[in-house]
Amino acid sequence: MIKRSALVLLSLVALNACEPKPQRNITNMESTTPMTAKDVHTQSNADEVTLSHLDLDIKVDLEKKQISGCALWTIDNKKKVKVLKLDTYDMIIDSVAVDGKQVAYKRGVVIPHLGSALHIPIEMNSKQVMVCYKTGPKARALQWLDPQQTHDKKFPFLYTQSESIYARSWIPCPDGPGIRYTYSARVTVPKGLMALMSAENPQQVSDSGIYHFKMETPVPAYLMALAVGDITFKGIDNRTGVYAEPGMIEKVRYEFEDVGKMVTTAEALYGPYRWGRYDIVVLPPGFPIGGMENPRLTFCTPTVIAGDRSLVTLIAHELAHSWSGNLVTNATWNDFWLNEGFTVYFERRIMEQMMGRTYADMLWELGYQDLQTAVNDIGPSSNDTWLKLSLEGRDPDDGLTDIAYEKGSLLLELIEQNVGRAKFDKFLADYFKDHAFKTIATEEFLSYLNANLINGDTALINKININAWVYGPGIPANCPRAAQERFMKVDAERKKFEQGANPAQLATTGWTTHEWLQFLRKMPLTLTIAQMKLLDDAYQFTNSDNSEIADLWFVMAVRANYKAAYPAMEQFLSTVGRRKFLQPLYGEMMKTPTNTEMARQLFIKYRGNYHPLAQETLDKMVLGKK
Repeated sequence: MIKRSALVLLSLVALNACEPKPQRNITNMESTTPMTAKDVHTQSNADEVTLSHLDLDIKVDLEKKQISGCALWTIDNKKKVKVLKLDTYDMIIDSVAVDGKQVAYKRGVVIPHLGSALHIPIEMNSKQVMVCYKTGPKARALQWLDPQQTHDKKFPFLYTQSESIYARSWIPCPDGPGIRYTYSARVTVPKGLMALMSAENPQQVSDSGIYHFKMETPVPAYLMALAVGDITFKGIDNRTGVYAEPGMIEKVRYEFEDVGKMVTTAEALYGPYRWGRYDIVVLPPGFPIGGMENPRLTFCTPTVIAGDRSLVTLIAHELAHSWSGNLVTNATWNDFWLNEGFTVYFERRIMEQMMGRTYADMLWELGYQDLQTAVNDIGPSSNDTWLKLSLEGRDPDDGLTDIAYEKGSLLLELIEQNVGRAKFDKFLADYFKDHAFKTIATEEFLSYLNANLINGDTALINKININAWVYGPGIPANCPRAAQERFMKVDAERKKFEQGANPAQLATTGWTTHEWLQFLRKMPLTLTIAQMKLLDDAYQFTNSDNSEIADLWFVMAVRANYKAAYPAMEQFLSTVGRRKFLQPLYGEMMKTPTNTEMARQLFIKYRGNYHPLAQETLDKMVLGKK
């Protein structure tokens, strides 16, 4: 049983996203018994009925755009309840059987974001529950792609995105991050196509179109993943490799040449990689996020394929999730920072080890800038800028902001600076080992931190001021900042341009993506068309193959009314589905009446190329839908 402080117990008081709450007093480190974190985003009763294993048998119909089949759950009715409740969302239930006998089930009312609970009558000694079902047309996890929406434009494609609570739209399940189970699957797809899951995967196409998968390590539902399409494989080393459409596989293999070294670097920092293989599948361009840390198989956006390995920091992030997130998982989405803040910190330690301290300093500084933007957008006094969130009655995606990522990682950096790197590294390695394949809430982490690192040191407690980070808004006053050695040189060159220097004469040789982002981010908001043309002529930003640079440049082009970039911008919007790029670009267009109309026309034209999650976000932003 993990010890915890009296302070930590106080933090279990419900937090209101709109009303401020008093600071907690963390100086009283009295040990008490842990409390169970309540997950407000699952309607399942997995706290009463243990669901230990899933046998999934499904067929993927790419013409009908539907998954159908049966989910067989092995259960233990430990509290002898009369009903098993599972999460579903826009799902057609064909039949339900308990221990082989069909039963009459009920559907709960549809609750926004959560869907409807499936109520299944069970007996005291029931052992198996089978649900046969079909996915509905509004399954939020699924993106069905027509051939023209793929890279090679030959075959249709399907992929899933289950985080945060979207697994329930393609599998009837207990859909909460604190609920783990093993699974096996039989997946039937059209002959000639490959199926992949977050499990042990094939490396060649099956002649029968039938694939078998197993995941023998318990995982939560949000890490359930499936991809089906014209996919091929290339190895990197004996435990890493890449999957992609045939037309991309060589570029992908080149881009990820150093992934094996990344795994070794990560292991040297915080202990062994516990998942067997680490492979990556690069999906078609509609994928709404940068990457998804599905166990054994990271799902990755093609926007990282820049041709020069300049954007592989994203892979370091998804790899780091194999420890923080997959190995040790946030108990609820209110504790999301425990997944992402730890992962960003780990990612930057990997990159520092591989690329040097000044390189990592650039990542830290750009992250700090992203945190500033997030705090300003959300509101500096908003409770949504706390690390410990209160998302009851809301879509948990509301909490998937840079607060969890950047504020969370900066707290860990602050702790490291105050206790010393060697001591902090040992603490993190022990943390991952002690909590392997378990879930943890914020309060449990704070208790573990005190017991194993802080040790009741009042001076250290006051210096770090964890309350201001976990239960306080905005950016705390003691937030660390990275050294600016390389960015100071970038800023000096930018100032020369602002003072009239020809950009072609600036000292930019050898700049990384991060230096170019700093160069553009810090430009005045009022660049003229003539200045934009000078920059474009010198650096070919409009035609950049680097998606990070291109997106920022297109935002600047809209702001400056630099129409020479608009055709390339439209091409970008037609092929890129990553929300990180779509939101700021459409958002900038929405700031003036003329550009608002352009945004609406472009969005309506290319909406079908975007994942349902990106569609939802942009429907609200561009079309004003609720």
